[in-house]
Amino acid sequence: MFASESKKDPIERYLAAATRAREQGVDTVPAALGTADASGHPSVRIVLLRGVDQRGFVFFTNYDSRKARELAANPNAALCQHWPALEEQIRVEGTVERVTAEESDAYFAGRPRESQVGAWASQQSQPLAAREVLESRIREIETRFEGTAVARPPFWGGFRLVPRTMEFWYGRAGRLHERLLYTKTENAWTTGWLFP
Repeated sequence: MFASESKKDPIERYLAAATRAREQGVDTVPAALGTADASGHPSVRIVLLRGVDQRGFVFFTNYDSRKARELAANPNAALCQHWPALEEQIRVEGTVERVTAEESDAYFAGRPRESQVGAWASQQSQPLAAREVLESRIREIETRFEGTAVARPPFWGGFRLVPRTMEFWYGRAGRLHERLLYTKTENAWTTGWLFP
């Protein structure tokens, strides 16, 4: 990377990096999402990014899931994407907000019907006594929506991570990596390089 490139908007930099990665056959949808509960105990899991624009990074989930409960209690979160084939990593830290009902409806309507039914049937993150319980719930939902479109469950929708920092990591020989940090100020982004 060159210092002159550090002036780019970080979302534009991310979108350009994601395009370049996809052209190299890299799946840019999965990302590690880190959350913490009200006591500060962390957890992390892979989510699928379903939209990235100037407003932030969007993923969808059951609002009763562990991640959603943690985000309700503590809206600070972090995303990380590592693309080993390109020796690039992008870290995003910020706060989350729910996307609008219209955005959630639009995304849900485009999901495969099997996934729509699954969203209704799964009590995500709750204890499951036996697989047969889930399969029974799936049959109930299939019967309920037989012959009609599957509506979005009121307990399911999207979150948007609004970034306050974004770090771009580029692998270099001898572990002398390049790290470019963007930090959001009141109405602009500041940039700076970090030691490896």
